[in-house]
Amino acid sequence: MMTTNWPDYGVPMTTIKGGVAGSGMFDLKPVRLSKRSEFVKFTDETEEKLSAQRHLDKLVAPIALVYGDQETPEFQRQSRDFYAAVKAAGKPVTIAVMEGYNHFEMMESIGNPLSIFGRTALEIMKLRPA
Repeated sequence: MMTTNWPDYGVPMTTIKGGVAGSGMFDLKPVRLSKRSEFVKFTDETEEKLSAQRHLDKLVAPIALVYGDQETPEFQRQSRDFYAAVKAAGKPVTIAVMEGYNHFEMMESIGNPLSIFGRTALEIMKLRPA
């Protein structure tokens, strides 16, 4: 959503005011090269369109990245690489690592304002815990 060309849908690029990405795949090339390519059939066009890291020019709002240190190395790498690319592009970005969390545990924590993921989501929305 953060790298969608919103005018294609009749709304301004500033429609999205900020985002939180939890443990994402920001470049889909590794997925196409992995065993998952047997059941995930991406075309070159799909890979290009859905790889956020290739569309940093469309980022117009702050983005916060969160990942767990117990996730697979690829999820961790993609988060770090996306952070570095967004920062190098001069876009507002933060990154946080949840110690002791895997991919699924981290995702379950977004509703908890005491978790790093929950706090990060509230901060990007400029809200405080109740």
